[in-house]
Amino acid sequence: MATTVKQAFLELKQRLEISDLQAETVSTRQTNVRKAVENKLIVLDSFLTGSYSRNTMIAPLSEADIDIFVVLDAKYYYNYNGQNGGQAGLLDLLKRTLKETYTRTPDISRNGQAVTIQFEDFIVDVVPAFHRQGGGYLIADSVKQQWIATDPKKHVLIVTEANKQHNNDLVPLIKMIKGWNKNNGKYFRSFHLEVLTLEILNNVEISSYSSGMRYFLDKGRTQITKQNYDPAGYGGDIGSYLDTGEKVDEAVSKFDDAYYIALKAESYEQNGYTSQAIAEWKKLFGGYFPVYG
Repeated sequence: MATTVKQAFLELKQRLEISDLQAETVSTRQTNVRKAVENKLIVLDSFLTGSYSRNTMIAPLSEADIDIFVVLDAKYYYNYNGQNGGQAGLLDLLKRTLKETYTRTPDISRNGQAVTIQFEDFIVDVVPAFHRQGGGYLIADSVKQQWIATDPKKHVLIVTEANKQHNNDLVPLIKMIKGWNKNNGKYFRSFHLEVLTLEILNNVEISSYSSGMRYFLDKGRTQITKQNYDPAGYGGDIGSYLDTGEKVDEAVSKFDDAYYIALKAESYEQNGYTSQAIAEWKKLFGGYFPVYG
């Protein structure tokens, strides 16, 4: 419960965090998965990637994916580049490797660019990768049977630096934006929202979480219609999954609806109607947001 909008947003911030116990479980699990691969294959490096590594993952852990990069020796690239099943064959090798350790885990499957392990409490995606000439990494796309350039370590550095420039308020705001998305059907991909936030709030002061949220929703109504490129300089449009006019219109509509709710909430707060303001914000965040009282 909260008696001010500021207090309500601080409660929202806390509710979006995974618990210390869950973080400890993730740490132990990902270490064991990495060891399972390192014991069977020649691994040059391995590290966490995705929203967990950027500290932008939101609760609950049961609905999250923990992403692990395993950088393999180049011999595996040559073994599977255009032969032995190609990129799909490489992922199948990783799948067989993990099954040797996780013999009682029924759901270990090849999934696009990763091998997915469905544990009882959360999902782990293991992504095989290779060092790329010129920097970054190459990962295997088993659907399109091609190599994709990426650099998750650079993504971490970009978000970390941007967060520092915003007095450590950017990452909590990104989590709030993801909480809004989750409460509204997960229409947008998580990384797309991160990229949008970086673009929209670049050189913009976050004076409060509520005003930052309203500002993001306002500018997002236009920004979502544009191409949004990987800030690390790899790949194409992060929003390419919005590939029809109807999908883009729906995206704009979701931003519009949320923006006008935020605008109404701010108006209530400015006029001293705190309970009504909190009730409006709760429409955006659902159970993550406290009630007035």
